[in-house]
Amino acid sequence: MKRMINTDDLQLLPGYTIEVVEKDLNTPISIDITDKNEIIIGDAGILSGSGKVFILTSSGPKLIAEGFNPPLTGITYYNKNIYVAHRGTITRLGLDGGRKDILTGLPSFGDHHNNRVVFGADGKMYFGQGTATNSGVVGEDNHWLKKFPFFHDFPGATISLTGQNFQTKNVFAEGSREKIWTGSFSPFGVPVYPNEYIKGAVKASGSILRANEDGSQLELFAWGLRNPFGLKFDRFQRLFCTNHGIDVRGSRPVAESPDEFQWVRKGVWYGWPDFSGGEPITNPKFKPLGHQQPQFLLAKHPMTPPKPVATFRPHSAIMGFDFNIDPVFGEVDEVYLAEFGSEAPETTGGKKTPGVGHRVSKVNLSTGKMTNFLMNKSGKPASETRGGGIERPIDIVFGKQHEMYIVDFGFRKPFGTGEGYLPDTGVIWKVSRD
Repeated sequence: MKRMINTDDLQLLPGYTIEVVEKDLNTPISIDITDKNEIIIGDAGILSGSGKVFILTSSGPKLIAEGFNPPLTGITYYNKNIYVAHRGTITRLGLDGGRKDILTGLPSFGDHHNNRVVFGADGKMYFGQGTATNSGVVGEDNHWLKKFPFFHDFPGATISLTGQNFQTKNVFAEGSREKIWTGSFSPFGVPVYPNEYIKGAVKASGSILRANEDGSQLELFAWGLRNPFGLKFDRFQRLFCTNHGIDVRGSRPVAESPDEFQWVRKGVWYGWPDFSGGEPITNPKFKPLGHQQPQFLLAKHPMTPPKPVATFRPHSAIMGFDFNIDPVFGEVDEVYLAEFGSEAPETTGGKKTPGVGHRVSKVNLSTGKMTNFLMNKSGKPASETRGGGIERPIDIVFGKQHEMYIVDFGFRKPFGTGEGYLPDTGVIWKVSRD
């Protein structure tokens, strides 16, 4: 499928122009800019089975290295090296292609993975680690279950459970009607009991982890985040992340769970799996149609989780983001966020979610005001209207010459035709002032 490009289909705030930097890419997931103002591109590798890193040249992308465990989730240029986050591993990559795995064994066999690395003023690396499951319970919705039958979520501190168990079909007994019980933070088919203690782990699910630049002295920084995909420091060295809400799927579905933009502080628990958007999961608004009201899994919560800086409509799928520090481009300290868009109906209980995501938003951190910065005039993704606009924004990076780059992941295969994305439909856009 050939993707059409037509900037006339885009609705951009007045005073800005947009153009294509590169197109016909396979699942570009993140970019960064070197000290020589060169653009490096990370390809998730979900089409080829091999994550790749390119540098953009005048004649197109040039391969630096490949063979990273898909999905490659992010790249970061730091101290003349590229830090590559890919499933279970963080690799330090030189521009000459030389590489070294500096962190391995991260708990990324489940629904979510270890994400892009960022570096703080302390010289340490920080990164998000997603959860194994949707809401704390392994079940039939976890497609990885047969490959990793003993995998499950791990808390960031010792917790006590309420003892709630969930009954599902035994996926290992094909052709049988056998039912099986599974508890939270346990392998499939292992029930739990009231006040059972689960020991905390450094490599916790749904956490922010921190280590030295060489990967040594790994430590837990914060936890209770379902999938902290995007992570970045602002100019005041405050750490922020995007965090995805809970889906309407699996043994413990949750409705109307918002995406969160969170200020990340050391030692804080952010509420997963018992809070969403700073509210308890027992709130009636989280009850999915045709399902029971979600109940707490933890008998005692580590703390009352903080409210997010901003919340986004459920299934917006906020991803990469960047802070504007350039007064030429716009108001300083506003944050621009890529909204990837819903993966309905798989994640929404079979419902469509029109008008969600597929855009770039900006948030004023002082006032909390949220504005649509870039979206299609139709309000829908380009693939749905056969238009030439934006599809699935996944990363945002400000350049060195008053410009903003937007990574557009590409077209998803139509529902019912198989999982995955279409080749050669990824785009990198550039937004500048008029």
